Amino acid sequence: MLDRRRRGLLAVLGLTFGLAVTIGNTIGAGILRTPGAIAEHLPSFWLFLSVWVIGGIYALLGSNALSELGTMTPRSGGQYVFVRRALGDYAGFIVGWSDWISTCGATAAMAIVVGEYTIVLFPRLRIIEVVALVTLALFTLVQWFGVRAGAVAQDLTTLLKLIAFVILIGACFYIGTRNPAASAFDTVREGSLLLAFVLSLQAVIYTYDGWSAVVYFSEEVKKPGRDIPRSMIGGALSVTAIYLLINVGFMRVVPLGTIAGSKLAAGTVARYIFGPHGDTVLRGLMVVALLSAVNSSVLMAPRVIFAMSHDGLFWRGAREVNRGGTPDVALLFSSALAAIFIVTGTFYDVIAKLAFFFVANYTLSFISLFVLRRREPTAERPYRAWGHPITTAVALAASLAFLGGAVTEDLHNSLWALALLALSVPVFLFVRARASGSDAAGH
Repeated sequence: MLDRRRRGLLAVLGLTFGLAVTIGNTIGAGILRTPGAIAEHLPSFWLFLSVWVIGGIYALLGSNALSELGTMTPRSGGQYVFVRRALGDYAGFIVGWSDWISTCGATAAMAIVVGEYTIVLFPRLRIIEVVALVTLALFTLVQWFGVRAGAVAQDLTTLLKLIAFVILIGACFYIGTRNPAASAFDTVREGSLLLAFVLSLQAVIYTYDGWSAVVYFSEEVKKPGRDIPRSMIGGALSVTAIYLLINVGFMRVVPLGTIAGSKLAAGTVARYIFGPHGDTVLRGLMVVALLSAVNSSVLMAPRVIFAMSHDGLFWRGAREVNRGGTPDVALLFSSALAAIFIVTGTFYDVIAKLAFFFVANYTLSFISLFVLRRREPTAERPYRAWGHPITTAVALAASLAFLGGAVTEDLHNSLWALALLALSVPVFLFVRARASGSDAAGH
């Protein structure tokens, strides 16, 4: 009988899944909330819209660079895989652990939001955490049946999300009568316009995060050289188009000043469109939008520690793969951590403290492309990033700027992140020593 640890992941995923996981993982609650914060900082329609365009360009440049890296190193596991190849075990260790923990934290956060809105729609359910845990358990069960089941769930939930957003956008354009660019300024702002633009751009970049989702499954894509670039670049373009349509649609319904500072801009718009039923419609939209994001996170997180376990940077038992092609032990670890975050309510603290690594990981990925181009010039590259090194340099410069902004904007949590980075050194040395000992014992 075949040793379960020797079973490999199944190369059964295609372009449809790649697009579904990219769009599904990217579009979540952020696009329904962030426009209010942007409108507060930038009360000019064209400035307001320009940050969303720039955010889309950043996602596109990032997709271009990571497409080369993902096709060059077609192993499931996300950015950890090529950062480790280019920059070594320690850099990979930092990227892998921060990515895994933050993805589990994001899973918990989204499941909690699903719970919050579901109990409003169905008051008899009562307890938010129970709904969140049930949501997490159901998607974990789906993944347990195999990668094909997980892919079908991703395709269906993303399709539902797209239908919901098409209905919202259509309603905005059909009912809205305003010319969104009619007035140059809807509100009066004070302070530095440059600072306001930078803060707005940071918020937009976080809203676009998720465009790299397909590289978590590189090993499982049937035609990685073709479908990874198409999934990332096509997904980034699709998300950008949807975000622009949503924001222009919002402005056709209400002026910028109406949503400025709103924590849920879409709620204000929904009340104008659907009247007293606006809140119910929006809550239903939020639940539908987040289901595909929860499913994608439940899919992604296990593959990070699965890859790390193969390289001796996580417990070796996490290499196990079941008959359906799911890294089942890694799945249990990941869902258990997400459940702990839900029960303890610590996911916001975790995400805040690891936000520093969110931008740092992209920075290391772009640096990896420069390193591998120089160190391995003859390596097989099914896709070559167009415009490199200029396009990659622009993405890298933007990431460094965002990283600096993240540190100055949230110094407290950034210092926590740096402390965690310092503590990671002895942990890394211990884990690598244990792995070396296990390999020696195995021989």
